[in-house]
Amino acid sequence: MLKRKKGLLGLLLSALVFCLTACGVTGAAPPSVSQDGSAADADTTLAFESEGEINTGTAPPAPPDIAVGTQIQRGFLNDNILHTAEHGDIHYSSYIPETYDGSEPYALFITLPGWEGLYFQGVGANMAEDFGTEALKYKDKMIVLSTQLNDWGETSADMTIALTEYFLAHYNIDPERVHLHGMSGGGETGSLVMGKRPELYAAYLATSTRWDGELEVLAQAQTPVYLAIGEDDSYYGSDSLKQAYQTLHGLYAEQGLTEEAIDGILVLDVKDQAYFSQRGYTDQHAGGQAFAHDETVMGWLFSQ
Repeated sequence: MLKRKKGLLGLLLSALVFCLTACGVTGAAPPSVSQDGSAADADTTLAFESEGEINTGTAPPAPPDIAVGTQIQRGFLNDNILHTAEHGDIHYSSYIPETYDGSEPYALFITLPGWEGLYFQGVGANMAEDFGTEALKYKDKMIVLSTQLNDWGETSADMTIALTEYFLAHYNIDPERVHLHGMSGGGETGSLVMGKRPELYAAYLATSTRWDGELEVLAQAQTPVYLAIGEDDSYYGSDSLKQAYQTLHGLYAEQGLTEEAIDGILVLDVKDQAYFSQRGYTDQHAGGQAFAHDETVMGWLFSQ
């Protein structure tokens, strides 16, 4: 019996190591985020609204590099795959309005979910977050993508850039209306994107996360950034975003920007526990979902 238990333990440990290695995970994983304020189970299976071929309306066919998914969830088409030679397969869910026919430019919004939405968690796991669906309330003529990437580091940052550039090249997208968001681990990825190619985006919203990217590159581009987090975020705390704000503020001051000008492109929004409690969340990190429903936060992003 003892040998059997040891053997089982060994198999479980091996499986864990394989999963972490295959997914590019090198550190502790950010916790899952549920909608009720508690930690979500990583293996929770989300029900699909329907399956089979989707009616694309007047939308032109997808470019040949994209394998179109067939599962619809919360109005999004799951598990589309952009095949790239440099970065491999990039998985994402998409909402393309029926009115899109390529004849006029549309806005583009890309949301980068947290750890619970990475591809190894299962197709559609990213749709547990509300940022993609809530974004639809702010612009009618907008394509929305919710990614399912492989990590929250350099690999996924490069994938995000590749996905953005592909849509700019192959869809009729207004380059002045490309918006990016990152939640939790996805926010770490988004900050890396801002340290690489901030000029691709009209604005970036970081929620319940920390900052890992190069601030000097972002400062040169002056891409507007909104940093939203709980004062006592249970996973990250708030010090990282506070420090990023202070450093970026200093860089802008060195460029000669006035306080009014800086306030127009840089916002630090730190919420106390009351903000989350009023919205039904006991945990401030899980409560990051509340930012998706906050018209001040989301409205700022799409006003840029």
